[in-house]
Amino acid sequence: MIQAMEASYIPSTMLYYATKAIVSALVIVAISEIAKRSTGFAALVASLPLTSLLAFVWLRIEGAPPEKIAELSGQIFWLIIPSLILFPLLPFLLRNGVGFWLSLGASIAATAGAYVLMLSLLRRMGVGL
Repeated sequence: MIQAMEASYIPSTMLYYATKAIVSALVIVAISEIAKRSTGFAALVASLPLTSLLAFVWLRIEGAPPEKIAELSGQIFWLIIPSLILFPLLPFLLRNGVGFWLSLGASIAATAGAYVLMLSLLRRMGVGL
């Protein structure tokens, strides 16, 4: 009964979109506020796949079929791998005296390069994204 009700209810009001934006923003604000008190706990919360979980929930509420959510989840898996370069590179650069903005820019550029390489590799392996 609940599944039938979920699938048939597709919200389309501005209130729904505002709710999505507020909930999503609250997650980001919560992590930055937690980091002021405990970087370890903030890192734990930030490492959770909260963005992905929110996307899965929003898709389900909007009536997306399970196959669509499964496809998104599988594609996220492959794209997490190149994103991991940012996390060791940024602290390495910062700890070695490189300024914040340059470190962040270099880390983002390296991550973007890793994405390009991963997408090329996945295409060769026949994995479609």
